[in-house]
Amino acid sequence: MKEKHRPFRVKLRGSVLTIVRLPNQRQLRGKLHQLSVTGGLMNLDKPIDEKLKVELIFQVGDATVRETVEMLFPMWATQGWLQPFRFIELPETSKSAIEKNLQAFVQAPPSPAS
Repeated sequence: MKEKHRPFRVKLRGSVLTIVRLPNQRQLRGKLHQLSVTGGLMNLDKPIDEKLKVELIFQVGDATVRETVEMLFPMWATQGWLQPFRFIELPETSKSAIEKNLQAFVQAPPSPAS
């Protein structure tokens, strides 16, 4: 049986802010909780309908990502909603930028204690 390889993902725990642009051009703010090159999980005040395609904008490291994502089924969390999403046709340039910056995020030395 062939084992399916799961993409590298990083828990950002809300350290990366997002803007979600809905089809009606309204914008919502969120925070990335987890990210990989296939999708992720973000924290929102109100859930977005499952299967809705939206534009997601965020900065990770030195890369600004502005891509179309499909929203998946939201889950209630103690402070708002956790909304999973998946990228739709992520271009190779965005994929490479996300991978590079997530690797740098994980390999960054711990900040010195003050």
